[in-house]
Amino acid sequence: MPIDRRALLLGSASAALVLALPRAARAAAQGGRLIVAADSEPSNLNPAITASNGVFFVASKVIEPLAEADYNAPDGLAPRLATAWEGSPDGKSITFTLREGVTWHDGQKFTSADVAFSALEVWRKLQNLGRVVFKDLAAVDTPDARTAIFRFSAPTPFQLIRNALPALTAVLPRHVFEGTDIMKNPANERLVGTGPFKYAEHKPGEYYLLRRNEAYWDPTEPKINELLFRVLSDRASASDALEAGEIQLAAFSAVPLADLDRISKVQGMKVYANGYEALTYQLIVEINHTRKELADLRVRQALAHAIDRDFVIKTIFLGYAKSATGPVPQYDKTFYTPDVTQYAFDPAKAEALLDEAGYRKGTDGTRFRLKLLPAPFFNETRQFGDYLRQALGKIGIDAEIVANDTPAHLKAVYTDHAFDITVGTPVYRSDPAISTTILFQSGLPAGVPFSNQYGYANPKVDAVIAQAAVELDAGKRAELYRQFQKLVVEDIALINVAEFSFITVASENVLNVSSNPRWAVSSWGDTALQDFGP
Repeated sequence: MPIDRRALLLGSASAALVLALPRAARAAAQGGRLIVAADSEPSNLNPAITASNGVFFVASKVIEPLAEADYNAPDGLAPRLATAWEGSPDGKSITFTLREGVTWHDGQKFTSADVAFSALEVWRKLQNLGRVVFKDLAAVDTPDARTAIFRFSAPTPFQLIRNALPALTAVLPRHVFEGTDIMKNPANERLVGTGPFKYAEHKPGEYYLLRRNEAYWDPTEPKINELLFRVLSDRASASDALEAGEIQLAAFSAVPLADLDRISKVQGMKVYANGYEALTYQLIVEINHTRKELADLRVRQALAHAIDRDFVIKTIFLGYAKSATGPVPQYDKTFYTPDVTQYAFDPAKAEALLDEAGYRKGTDGTRFRLKLLPAPFFNETRQFGDYLRQALGKIGIDAEIVANDTPAHLKAVYTDHAFDITVGTPVYRSDPAISTTILFQSGLPAGVPFSNQYGYANPKVDAVIAQAAVELDAGKRAELYRQFQKLVVEDIALINVAEFSFITVASENVLNVSSNPRWAVSSWGDTALQDFGP
């Protein structure tokens, strides 16, 4: 089916985005190997420690959360390792009923003790996002093997924990990690999970191999014998590999946007724009507020006015994105507000603001110099980095681009603070408290990826974040997050430029693609091959 770009532009996170609806689930013989493009090799594959889509992409087939996102289920959640969950009226406890008949890949039984260990020792203490969401988790009672009762020291919104279940509750085997240095445990790479696929092999620079779990708790899954994630660091090569039949699926826009029109017309190929609704990304400019010039609001306003968002959407994203107004994307009807300060593209105003701030052009036309670090995660971040350098140059700011690989970029920004501005791509995960407020809250320890490591501190913002964190009334909680958006956009804590999602391209032979709002980072237990050879 040809790509309908108009549908992409008009839709947000809705059915209008669907270019090629997934085939209805249907019976398919079990077997075959699915070869998938992978563009990165995370240093850590453990999603209980690092909640990131680069980690989830492979690990989510091996390690399972308590619940997964679902298009049609109540509250948008389908049971996984938990079959039911209920919050107390005072916000001080949540009771999870756990699935029976689940075993770990090494044959040990899954119990509530595994959930308690994961929550208390990993999510709360070590996970980049769990440290915020589960900060008030005081205890987990395990009255029997099938029940886990989370006890909070302060009222904690049930809505928040429920929204966090798919991304932040990967359960680890206690018997593998307890009593070890968790951060150095070999099982962070050689995963032991309960999922439909078992970790088999990682050959650096070449592939990850996963094999079917014959003892999976759902006897109808998995439907594929092997998943092979072939490392293709050059995204342009994914198109060629698909057309040559060397791989059968490329997710997370591994096929460059510029190639989509052509490849969508290739016989036997299908293009999907759904399956990412719960993974909306934002293209942002992170600002080091400890840098003298950038600590001045007028300078930050100048940066915002120097960016032509329309150009970015049309030229860099080729229309496959929307202009962002703030830290909550427009698809989230519960929390989003358009009632925030707007910064129109206005280079003349930007220059006037810089003059007013005392940074007039020198004889060489330069006002001051900045170190610019584009994240290496997507083609678009690098392209926007080049654009931003040029845009800032036009108003007299000389930005030097520093290109790093992923580990070096994360260390430079989130540990060493060795940057002036960066181009980042945080993920919005259905609730501002999961992975968005952490970008603005002050006082976070150094080294936490994708958090406020740029010295931004605003007592009003911190107060609203703290108030919302314990607000149990869903309506009042949403209003607090609307106030939060107004504050951080007015103060330009960072610059939200665009919000975007991804495209999956797959062979028609691959069935049940994009079947849930986090499909690329879900278990793929129901994904099947129509024909897989003899």
